[in-house]
Amino acid sequence: MKSKINDDATMDEIMHGSPAAVRVLLQHGMLCVGCPIASFHTVSDAAREHDLDEEQLNSDLQAAIENSDPD
Repeated sequence: MKSKINDDATMDEIMHGSPAAVRVLLQHGMLCVGCPIASFHTVSDAAREHDLDEEQLNSDLQAAIENSDPD
């Protein structure tokens, strides 16, 4: 996955593009793995549905992705 999360990327795309994102989602209490809606929800949608701070979630996901990308 690219280092920057695209605003239109679905949660499913993010998880498949960077497995490190799964840990972040679980830490936030989100069970996106296996959720049929993950292929439709963006980070913004998921944050709203789970009553989470979108900026914090996005920042945490971004950090996990950047730290897992091989350079």
